Amino acid sequence: MALRRISYSRFALFATLAAFFCAPAQAQSLPLASGPALPLYRALRSVGLDPQRVYKIREAAIDREDVHMWLNDGTIAFTASVDGRVTGAYFEGEGEVLVRPPDRRERASLGLFTNLGVLEAQFSSVYLRFNDDTANELQQYLRPAEDGAAFVARNDALARRLASMDAMRLTIGFTSAPPTEIAGLPTPAADRLLHARVSSDHLGVFDVYFDSRSPEQIIVGQTTAARDQTYYDLWMSFPTRSARKDASSDSRFHGPTGPAFTRDLFQATKYTIHVAIDPGLGLAADAVLDGTVRQDGARIVMFELSRYLQIKSVERDGKPLEFIQNEAIEGGELSRQGNDLVAVVFSQPLKLGAQLQLKFVYGGSVLSDAGGGLFYVGARGTWYPNRGIAMANYDITFRFPQSWTLVATGKQVSLEQSGTQWVGHWISEGPIPIAGFNLGRYVKTTANAGGIVVNSYATRGVEKEMPKPERLDMVPTAQTPMPPEGATSIVKSGAWPNPTTGGAQLATQAADTVLSLEKLFGPYPFSSLALTQRPGADSQGWPGIIFLSSYVYLTSAQREAQHVPAADNVLFGEVMLPHEVAHQWFGDRVSWASYHEQWLLEAIANYSALMLMEPRHPAEVLMMLQAYRLLLAAKSRDGLSNAEAGPVTLGIRLSSSKFPNGYEIIAYGRGTWLIHMLRAMFRDASRTPENPEGSDQVFLALLRDLYDQYQGKEITNADFEKAVEAVLPKSLWYEERKSLDWFFDGWVNGTAFPRLDIKDARFSTRTGKPVVSATLLQTDAPDDLVSSVPVYGAVGDSKVYLGRVFAEGHETRFSLPIPAGVKRLIVDPYQTVLTAP
Repeated sequence: MALRRISYSRFALFATLAAFFCAPAQAQSLPLASGPALPLYRALRSVGLDPQRVYKIREAAIDREDVHMWLNDGTIAFTASVDGRVTGAYFEGEGEVLVRPPDRRERASLGLFTNLGVLEAQFSSVYLRFNDDTANELQQYLRPAEDGAAFVARNDALARRLASMDAMRLTIGFTSAPPTEIAGLPTPAADRLLHARVSSDHLGVFDVYFDSRSPEQIIVGQTTAARDQTYYDLWMSFPTRSARKDASSDSRFHGPTGPAFTRDLFQATKYTIHVAIDPGLGLAADAVLDGTVRQDGARIVMFELSRYLQIKSVERDGKPLEFIQNEAIEGGELSRQGNDLVAVVFSQPLKLGAQLQLKFVYGGSVLSDAGGGLFYVGARGTWYPNRGIAMANYDITFRFPQSWTLVATGKQVSLEQSGTQWVGHWISEGPIPIAGFNLGRYVKTTANAGGIVVNSYATRGVEKEMPKPERLDMVPTAQTPMPPEGATSIVKSGAWPNPTTGGAQLATQAADTVLSLEKLFGPYPFSSLALTQRPGADSQGWPGIIFLSSYVYLTSAQREAQHVPAADNVLFGEVMLPHEVAHQWFGDRVSWASYHEQWLLEAIANYSALMLMEPRHPAEVLMMLQAYRLLLAAKSRDGLSNAEAGPVTLGIRLSSSKFPNGYEIIAYGRGTWLIHMLRAMFRDASRTPENPEGSDQVFLALLRDLYDQYQGKEITNADFEKAVEAVLPKSLWYEERKSLDWFFDGWVNGTAFPRLDIKDARFSTRTGKPVVSATLLQTDAPDDLVSSVPVYGAVGDSKVYLGRVFAEGHETRFSLPIPAGVKRLIVDPYQTVLTAP
């Protein structure tokens, strides 16, 4: 399809003629620097089309760096003015949109959902929302329309429904002062938003975003319903062309969670929270946040808070502040689709470097009784107003009934009786990324790991219904939702023996794990570790507290009796606990810089668990690695192998309508294999005649150095690559370069899942020394994939390591010296390269 371009002469003609028509004027009003923001937000949320601003439009172009859109021929109606601004338009007719993905990763992601290498689509309608001069830019392409009233009558209801999508984002922009230059830092980009909700006959309805405040300014995606679930499939998400050229700096927006367009606006450094929990599981709390303003000029700061908790007041230094919570939701809809976000509105624009103290008073119900004396916090990370996963100090006091036990992040400094209640006080031991708690009628068991106290808390029963694991769960994390109500259960709580027996064993196992991991990573980061039972099949490792699935508290025989698959049994019995303990170092002390790096912390934790298993249960380690391989090879309902969900660096984007469990399968399965591949490469590189099996010394030192360098910080994939390259032995240099570009390009940022084989092996002694020449085949792989492949020789029943060969593309000819007696070659017999089964 050839996209229509506008010649300079036609462009000039339209510009001249446009002056004669009554086009929409974009008022250059100043930001709303004071006064309430709620009326502005409500107006932006419900704005409709203006019958006085309906036009014919031809050959109009909208360009936003990587986003190109043409309104070739049709009718356009602009929205009514809000605070003197035109913020949207609805177009019907013939249009086209073009977005080119910047790299192979995004190209593959787009192709997965659209079968296109470039988004180049014709559309019949588009709803536009913007906060800049888009309306003025389009003036030159406009002509009077005779049927304006009918056009508005037909499309106004749709426009009003769509207006809510960007209302908060526009409110934030319209209440913020223009960006100012900061000494020593790049001037922030002007605030520009363009959101296009596109309707295409071929691709359906999809979104194209250009947002200068987002860490990835270009986002293309689509809401998709599949298997009774609704997904938002992100086709592409990447920085703009100009941002890709700029060197990264501390002033750039980045981060894994929270509203991306405001995350760096305010950094909370301390939370002081008082929580009262009543016997009916209601929660009433006040939270005081201390922090620093990191960007100049904004009036609105966004916080995460469960939709089930209602804010009563927000204050700054004792003075009330305006806030907006669940404004777009009414009645019963609140319980089904709240947005878990709160906007706090300041009376004046914030100043860079200002110290803020905010007090939130709120309450509601985020706790549930799972049965068996086991309670749980459904909004595990949003029970207090926070800015996403970011390092801060916590001082938390809980008041709760005496018949319960409460376990929380941080160090317990006191527990006192107050009437019929307990009052407990916990303080974090340095900055941690998140805080949480659990409560129940627990039986406590204690073990010691040197000076570290390990407490296990188990109930005398399990939850009313335990969802049966339907697959190898890959040790799910906080991103994995709880099983929905009504999920198929495998057992009623009365059918299980008392889990407290397992709790005692787990305390000892966790203490042993702490001691083992200290040898790998260094001293345990906290003074204690609490294990607490939680409903469901997944577990979460938070600073100083691990929420463990009830399945972990059961014995292997009990799980087998319920027909839990062998790999899942190993997962719950041997992998899950040490995985979560490893997160105390990698995940809770070293955090990820964005969703692109989340896989790294999960993979290191998961592989650490396998390394601890290796001396005692080597066969089970191989079982787990094989299970991951088989799961990657398994087909989805669409007939695609799970490996095609995408590379590990797509993070939570991997879970989509195509692959509902994509994140777990790729981040844990493929991620674990990538760490395994690196370890094997380093071990083979260390082989010597004196040490023919090689050593893990360099690999283990690498993990320890990573922790030492990045504890208390966020790590990026680039940081990880740089650290690995720093200790890269010469034998692993590709093309005489001390670089792992080939590994990160093809394996980390790719989906390679090749098959390896050898052909045309020729044995010779012409040089006086035995040599073999052969061709290494790498099939079902990208043409440019490079792999480091170990080759062995068979001598009787023994396998002799010959060396590693860089497989380049589909066929690579190589030669290796061989010991006497080798008559046959074997490629990677110990499965150290991730290959298709």
